[in-house]
Amino acid sequence: MPFDIARTRAAYPALAEGFVHLDGAGGTQTAGPVIDAVTAAMRAAVGNRSAAFAPGRRSLEMVAAARSAVADLLGAEPEGVVLGPSATALTYTLARALGAGWRPGDEVVVSRLDHDANVRPWVQAAEAAGATVRWAEFDRDTAELPVARYAELVGERTRLVAVTAGSNATGTVPDVPAIAATAHAAGALVCVDGVHSVPHGPTDLAALGADFLLTSAYKWSGPHLAAMVAAPATWERLRPAKLLPSSDAVPDRFEYGTPSFPLLAGVAAAVDHLAGLDPTVTGSRRERLLAGLSAARAYEESLLRRLLAGLAALPGVTVLGCPARRCPTVSFRLAGLSPQRAQEELGAAGFCLSAGDYYAYEYFQAMGLRDSGGAVRASLYHYNTADEVDRLLGELDRLVAGGSTMAG
Repeated sequence: MPFDIARTRAAYPALAEGFVHLDGAGGTQTAGPVIDAVTAAMRAAVGNRSAAFAPGRRSLEMVAAARSAVADLLGAEPEGVVLGPSATALTYTLARALGAGWRPGDEVVVSRLDHDANVRPWVQAAEAAGATVRWAEFDRDTAELPVARYAELVGERTRLVAVTAGSNATGTVPDVPAIAATAHAAGALVCVDGVHSVPHGPTDLAALGADFLLTSAYKWSGPHLAAMVAAPATWERLRPAKLLPSSDAVPDRFEYGTPSFPLLAGVAAAVDHLAGLDPTVTGSRRERLLAGLSAARAYEESLLRRLLAGLAALPGVTVLGCPARRCPTVSFRLAGLSPQRAQEELGAAGFCLSAGDYYAYEYFQAMGLRDSGGAVRASLYHYNTADEVDRLLGELDRLVAGGSTMAG
């Protein structure tokens, strides 16, 4: 059946304010069931985790439910789900744990296409260990990340390959399974940043070939929490720095401090919301997630085609990259207007978009665009509409014409 956009939008209370939200890569609006779950958890009596009394058991149940939900979303095991405040914080935790075992002469491969959260923690851990950092360069014209280059970069001293499953700048979807196969053939581990890819289609930890996979719930209709998943046996081999009294069990030993139990309730509710995107599908939550996210992806791709065709028809608009596979995210520059000025003009017209480098530091540095303000980013989500895309194109047409006039 066709994707029911009216039903979908009705689940997001914030959309009633009338803004056009085109910054899914920076964070989506929160689904109503998530808000309800968090509110209900905050109204109920909740204690710190304990089996001795009911409020303590509630918090245990919330943690378990969040782990189970994320596992269903990513094709992982609940016992392999580490929860935390952000993907950045979790990656630093992982980098410190892995980096403790690196030695001079070891190598780490990172990509210039990645968000800095999947670059800097590895670079800094390598520097602390005296290891060597090797860089996977993207194609400047297409923004593709060629798989063949990894055969040249990965060798017997490679300890880790970090790569994105979806660029938050250009939308590029690299061939992660092929990159992971190259890394594993050399005995290296693979850390995949799925923060931008997971919201836009079905995800499977094993199919990606990822040893570690990260995601952020606020990029898929949930609260500001994140998760990092791996096989439980992989976690068992790592010993992170931790407080002496804290649990030494997996995955608990990778989680610092007392979690926000109400927000964990929101994580589970967000996954359940995604599992209901296609109301005609029955079966397990994992099966409903695969169907719902597939339907959402097909809908988003139709909007992306409309956006790209419209941008291509506008003189004075330069789109960055033309990857063969991309998440519904496009960065562009406007003739006669800085990205920040364009963002302000669009914001005044009710459009919410990002401008700058959006932490895709290495990409914009390599493109020589950071000093001039980066770019403007339109990042679609399954609550956006064709009308919103057309309205954006019309506003960009007006801005380009006005910018050209001012420049002249």
